[in-house]
Amino acid sequence: MHTGDDDTSLDRATEDFLAVRPQLFGIAYRMLGSAAEAEDIVQDAWLRWQGADRAQVLEPAAFLTTVTTRLAINVARSARVRRESYPGPWLPEPVDTSVDPQVGAERAEALELAVLLLLEKLNPVERAAYVLREAFAYPYRLVADILETSEANTRQLVSRARKHLAAERRKQVSSADHRRLLTVFLDAARTGNLTVLEQVLAADVVSYSDGGGVRGASRIPVLGRTRVAKYLVAFAPRFWPRTELRWAEANGRPAVLVSSAGDAVALLSVDVSAEGIDRIMWVMNPAKLSPFVASLNG
Repeated sequence: MHTGDDDTSLDRATEDFLAVRPQLFGIAYRMLGSAAEAEDIVQDAWLRWQGADRAQVLEPAAFLTTVTTRLAINVARSARVRRESYPGPWLPEPVDTSVDPQVGAERAEALELAVLLLLEKLNPVERAAYVLREAFAYPYRLVADILETSEANTRQLVSRARKHLAAERRKQVSSADHRRLLTVFLDAARTGNLTVLEQVLAADVVSYSDGGGVRGASRIPVLGRTRVAKYLVAFAPRFWPRTELRWAEANGRPAVLVSSAGDAVALLSVDVSAEGIDRIMWVMNPAKLSPFVASLNG
């Protein structure tokens, strides 16, 4: 039988949890590049919070952040194995950032699809250190406590992650330039204009199509300006006719939702530097598209 105190305690526990829930989701999502997996982790953290001896917890937010980060590290380890058997290129699951531009964080760091893709190459502890420091601005000491390591080691983890990203990704253009180039690219891709495509693509551009084995997406990334341009021209007549386009914001950048007969077919997102378009990301896996479309129509 419940007492009034039990109810008050649970009400307080719920309040404490809801206050940090966006942040918990933001950490888990950046750790996994999957909104669905992040939701599962947040739910798991809630169950652990309900079962914890909350009277002994001085800082609920710190406790919940620690639990969530550690759960995410464990899931990230098993996700790596699963992704090795994923059919074709794996891309992060896009999130609509028009409502919460920073997805529960202090800063909108470690959120762009290209960054999440590059973070996949880090080990989960490096990734956690980077996310907590760069997106959530946690002091190194606190990150070290969460990861159960030294402050000096935490600084090294973050530094290694930063170097990895800096080596793999050029400085990005402004949002206005990003949208302008994506518009030019889109027109050229739809009309099969090889000359314009070659003008807007970086020499070492990579095109990734994530169909999850369900869609007729390319099973291997297409590399290099000439190859990518010719590939886009070749599939233009099959792909673009009778499609509708809708601009959206995915992971803090302009993106285009491509639909056919009212059904979402792809979310097109690009990574743009002064060199031109560096990465083209086609999210076509229905399991990743549906939640994004639902949030747009929400």
